[in-house]
Amino acid sequence: MYYLKYRPQKLEELDNTRAKDTIIKILESPQIPHALLFVGDKGTGKTSTARLFAKSINCLNNKYSNKGKSIEPCNDCKNCKSIDTSTSVDIVEMDAASNRGIEEIRKIIQESAFAPMSNRYRVFIIDEAHMITKEAFNALLKTLEEPPKSVIFILATTNIEKLPKTIISRCNVINFYQAQKDDIHKMLKRIVESEKLTLDNKLYDLIAKHSDNSFRDAAKILEELVIQEKTSPQEAKEFLGIIGKESLLEVMQEKDLKKTLTWIEEFKSAGGSFKSLIEQVLDDLRIQLLIKNSVVTNIDGLKLKYNLKEISKLIRLFTQAYGELKISPIESIPVEMAVVDFYNN
Repeated sequence: MYYLKYRPQKLEELDNTRAKDTIIKILESPQIPHALLFVGDKGTGKTSTARLFAKSINCLNNKYSNKGKSIEPCNDCKNCKSIDTSTSVDIVEMDAASNRGIEEIRKIIQESAFAPMSNRYRVFIIDEAHMITKEAFNALLKTLEEPPKSVIFILATTNIEKLPKTIISRCNVINFYQAQKDDIHKMLKRIVESEKLTLDNKLYDLIAKHSDNSFRDAAKILEELVIQEKTSPQEAKEFLGIIGKESLLEVMQEKDLKKTLTWIEEFKSAGGSFKSLIEQVLDDLRIQLLIKNSVVTNIDGLKLKYNLKEISKLIRLFTQAYGELKISPIESIPVEMAVVDFYNN
């Protein structure tokens, strides 16, 4: 899979630019924090960065081995290779979603007391850290506060608000912001170049727009399109089920409920993605809101004549529909209800 095959192997390859800059500054500093907390949405590079961090501080051919000033891992020494292949006994990864209890945490605490077997540091990477139980966090607290000098903890979470403040206060917090369009483009181009592919630049925009601001999701979408040989922008739109959705707002403004519901039914029959549909509709409405307030002038080909009151109402209705998608037994219902409510109120 692309997102696994092309995980960054060097710090300079980290896709999340803002997180990368912070990590590099930490690695270049005189002293490494003994506990780090990576905070960010899914697919923003937390686990990949944690592994790279572990590799950098254990490399046998960089600054940490007194061989030059570079903090980049060499990817050639035995330590780098064992971390890459997940065979290093000193790099322990745990998914707290399925290992959240006090016994699992006690095992980690016991292991942290041992000196590294072949590396400079033992690194414990705990993913989904917010899933750890209260009792387990209490057990971990003392070790996080005063770990052995050769031990580093890296906790990763998508929900920092669920972590005890006592745990957060003992960690160096690093925010992994949502993947930005330019960063997603850079990652996709790195993959495309490695795969020796030639793709239209518009395809990068299309993938970025429908990746949920996630590097992992963007890589998966690219792989699906390549496998299915749908790599032109038009083919990609059809494959992703978003073809024609740009015209929904144009159909709605004709105030013909039957025609609009027919459009939605045809979209559903064609296998369209209602999640992507609503996202595009909201993006179009946002642009119209900015145009109406003279913030931007680029109409981007849209031919809409809604007034401010209608735009505001549509934004509320489609935002509500977006939130109802996950609980709706039929995916089209939230959109259909949004349309009906717009016409009837």
